[in-house]
Amino acid sequence: MNELPLVVLTNRTFSETRTAFDGVARLVANGQSEPWAYDDVVARCEDATGVMAFMPDCIDRAFLDRCPKLKVIGAALKGFDNIDVAAASERGIWVTIVPDLLTEPTAELAVGLTIALGRHVRFGDASIRQSGFHGWRPEHYGTGLNGATVGIIGFGRVGQTIARCLSGFGCRIVAFDAHGGLGSVAGVERLNLPEVLSQSDVVILGLPLTNDTMGMIGAHAIRQMKPGALLVNPARGSLVDEGAVADALESGHLGGYAADVFECEDWARADRPRTIDPRLTAPQARTVLTPHIGSAVDTVRREIELSAARSIKEALAGVVPSGAVNKPRL
Repeated sequence: MNELPLVVLTNRTFSETRTAFDGVARLVANGQSEPWAYDDVVARCEDATGVMAFMPDCIDRAFLDRCPKLKVIGAALKGFDNIDVAAASERGIWVTIVPDLLTEPTAELAVGLTIALGRHVRFGDASIRQSGFHGWRPEHYGTGLNGATVGIIGFGRVGQTIARCLSGFGCRIVAFDAHGGLGSVAGVERLNLPEVLSQSDVVILGLPLTNDTMGMIGAHAIRQMKPGALLVNPARGSLVDEGAVADALESGHLGGYAADVFECEDWARADRPRTIDPRLTAPQARTVLTPHIGSAVDTVRREIELSAARSIKEALAGVVPSGAVNKPRL
């Protein structure tokens, strides 16, 4: 009897995800919240046919050279900049993603970050925890969405969903997309990038990380923004130069920065910083920072994993897997 293929689940998964492979594959599964180190992942994948990859993983050429049996990388992700897709294609390995399930929760978080940043929710919460509540005071005045201009840079699925979420807040919504499409969202004005930057009270990023978008919100772009404008990044850390953001916060030109993603996460960058700029995490920094929880909704994360599992099983069965982003040399 032939031995079942080996599939590695690099990060902690739901029991339903592991059960989905019953009778199809043998599993090596990380049962802890902490991700395995790069070398540990590689060591566990050397004899694997499939791997379910997550945001902390870096699957580069060196990784693939040590894993000659791999046939499929099922990413429980929407973005896949941490995977060398070209190298996988050369080696006959499918790469799949989950394109839709992360969209709604990411857009919801983007709006939540915007409100929390503009309305000084973090500072208000801290003041009660530190000093108690003694009644209303003329403090913590912030920025609301009603009557504001919100600019969305990148208008794919996430950008369009952010716009729909914002449609009931009474704000003017403008958008820039390098590919020209503004989808089917009513009431969104098409502007060029300098116009979006200069006219917006809030700028929200909805872009993937590519060679063209890396570092696009740096010192030059921030100087084009309104004094006191807010910047919100639920997309990818390296879209933004965090040092330039910290400089602009210190000078007062930028009114605040909210992020769910950070430069130090982006394995595609050989020069990625190893930590967040400490000026952004300082207690008095005008920032709201969350630990990459854009899709961290229990039911959504379960469906993301099950979708990645289906793609892996399809590839193991010899059919074109759902969510494939490449055409490997088979």
